[in-house]
Amino acid sequence: MDTSLVIDARNLTKTYLMGEVEVHALREASLTIHQKELVAIMGPSGSGKSTLMNILGCLDQPTSGEYYLAGVEVGQLDDNRLAAIRGKQIGFVFQSFNLLPRTTALNNVELPLIYAGVGRRERKKRSAAALEAVGLGDRLHHKPNELSGGQQQRVAIARALVSQPAIIMADEPTGNLDSKSSVEIMAIFQRLNEEQGITIIFVTHEPDIAEFTHRIIRLADGRIVEDVPVAHPQTAHELVATP
Repeated sequence: MDTSLVIDARNLTKTYLMGEVEVHALREASLTIHQKELVAIMGPSGSGKSTLMNILGCLDQPTSGEYYLAGVEVGQLDDNRLAAIRGKQIGFVFQSFNLLPRTTALNNVELPLIYAGVGRRERKKRSAAALEAVGLGDRLHHKPNELSGGQQQRVAIARALVSQPAIIMADEPTGNLDSKSSVEIMAIFQRLNEEQGITIIFVTHEPDIAEFTHRIIRLADGRIVEDVPVAHPQTAHELVATP
C-alpha cells in the first residue's frame, strides 16, 4: 500500500435532480493526490470544480464511485466520522473568507478549536501562532473591517491551519483579491507546502494562480480532461516579499 497517497478517487459521479431534469455535475472522475503535493483544479463555470472539491473535502458524497482519504473509504463513514475528518485532517479556505464580522482575528481563528473542545489557554496559544505564521502577529485583536482583503484571507488561512491539518483545500482563495495580495497569499501557501509539508489543493479559474502550483487538473462538463505537471512553477516569494 502506498502510504504517501492521501486522496484516491475512483470514477466519481455526481448527479442532481433539477425538477425532472438530471444534471451531471461530475462524470466518472478519477484522480490521486500524494502527500506534500500542491495541486490546482481548473475549469470553466459549471465544469464540476466545486462539486469535486466538496466531495474531496467530505462536504458532499458522490452518487457513485469510491473515494479513499488516507486509505479510508469515505463512503463507509457516518456523519460523525465525516465531521471528525473535516475537523482534524482538512482545513478549508474560501473565496469569501467566511469570517465573523464582529469578532477579532484571534477569536475567528480559534473557532475550530472551540468546537474541538481545546482548553482556552491552549486555544489562544495555537491561534496566535497560526496568525504569526501568516504574518499577522501584530493584528490579533483587529476585526475583519479593520483588515484589508488580503489580511482577511490570511486570517482565514490561519483558521484552516490551527487544527494542524494534513490537507488544505482552497476554493478560489484569491478570487476577491487584487494581483499583489493574490501573490502574497500564494507565497504563504507555497511556504506551508514546502516547510510544513501540507498537501494543498486549489480550485481556481485563474491561470496565473495555477502556475504557482506543481500540477494542474482540468475539468470540462464534469470530466477530467487533463492532468499535467506545471513545467516551471512560479515562486511567489521571488515576486513579492513574504510576510
